This record gives sequence, structure tokens and C-alpha cells, in this order.
Amino acid sequence: MTVDDEGEEEHLDNATFCPSCDDVCGHDILREKKVGNGADFMVRCHVCEDVHTVIFRPPAPTNIPFILTDGPTSHRVTLVVDADEDFVIGDVFEEDEMLWTIHQIEMKDETHASSAMANNIARITALRTDMVRVKLTLTRGEESTSDVIIVPQETTFTGSHLIEHNGQTWRIRAIHTGAGRTMRGTVKAPDIKRMYLHEPPQPEHFAPKTPRERRQAWKEGRLGFNPNPERPKDQIKKGVKPSPRHRSKKKKRN
Repeated sequence: MTVDDEGEEEHLDNATFCPSCDDVCGHDILREKKVGNGADFMVRCHVCEDVHTVIFRPPAPTNIPFILTDGPTSHRVTLVVDADEDFVIGDVFEEDEMLWTIHQIEMKDETHASSAMANNIARITALRTDMVRVKLTLTRGEESTSDVIIVPQETTFTGSHLIEHNGQTWRIRAIHTGAGRTMRGTVKAPDIKRMYLHEPPQPEHFAPKTPRERRQAWKEGRLGFNPNPERPKDQIKKGVKPSPRHRSKKKKRN
């Protein structure tokens, strides 16, 4: 997935780096050759049609001891993870149908770190938690930034809804889960891999721009007081009655 000039997510088939375009592009797979646990792919770029080989080798697994603390009790488990996987203090993960937060990372050189790759870690201490860490991508215009929010695990988010974040209003553009992406559905916080937020349009976005739009807005009473506004056609068809402030005042006869 890439982000286009308007900040929208663009999905590409078999996206990978093209050395000719010097960019990530979609590709067609022409041939696949199994090599051990990985494979070599001969691919053709959708943009420049350059044919090149992509070598894929899965990272070697490694074992990391985890000390899981639930209140006054602790127990040790060993988890198998990819050697290049990153761990960060504050990250939340699921183990034995419970949620845990990484509290401490001990390195092989007996130092402590706030983040590290799995192959450099000697041990991780984690605390049971009822909170979930949700990753965000916030897009305003052509600029995108990353952030994180921590919410109770029973929290749900719904695509297209508005939410407040750092004192600003954002619209949930899409929610990514391990199974795919939804733009309208409701997802529980523990199931969210990343949530994409876009800045909602400002009121000025809906303001009339052309003389014709301004005349129509005036007729409908949307540009200040109009003693006898015309109702929009869709309201007339639905039988919507005008509000009291839109009704014309009748002069009393003496």
C-alpha cells in the first residue's frame, strides 16, 4: 500500500521496490522458484515493465523468555518470534487469551532498552493489562504523521465516524485489521492493527462558491435572515415543514 498525492491509500498488487523506477510499484509475478523456506520471484513492473528478481527469505525464528506478571503472581514462558521483530516498552500483545504490556526489555549485554530487535534481547518483562495500544496514521492534506492512543480493551471504533484526538477532530478514514480493511464497520480495539484518520472538511468547504450557489443559498435562508426563504426541492418532496424562523410574518389588519 502507498499514499497518493491527495493523501489517499492506494493499494498495489505485489508491491515491491523497482530499481528502474526507484520507487515502490505494483508488479506481475512471472516465475517463482522455491529456495529453502523462501523463494526467488521474477517480476515485471506495472509502470516501466522492467523485469527483475526479488529474493525473499523469511527471518530466522528466535526464542525470547517472557516474565508475565499478573498482580502478585508471575510465570515464565518462552515465545518464538522473528529475529527482526521490534519490541517497544508499552506495546500490548496477547498471550494465553490475556493482554500484556511490555514493562522492561533486558538486552544480552545486561543493559536495558526502551526498544530493541528480538535477536538482541535476553528477556522481556510484561504486566497484565486491560488497556490496548492502537496505532494511528493521521493525514492532513498531503502530510501524514504517526501516533498511538491507549484505550480500554472493550473500546470499539467505527469507520467514517468522528473522534477527538489531541484537541482536534478527525474522521476515521479506514480501520485495518489482520483480516483486511473496513471503511464503515465497527472493530474492537484489540483487533486493530492501524487506524487511518483524515482531517474532516471545514465548514468553509461547504460554503457556496459560485454566484448561482450563493443566490440559491440566500433563497433557502442559509446566508442570514431571509423573511421568505424558499425550501429546497428535496424538503418539499418529503413534506418537511419550514422552521418558525423561516416562516414569513403576516401583517395584522387593523
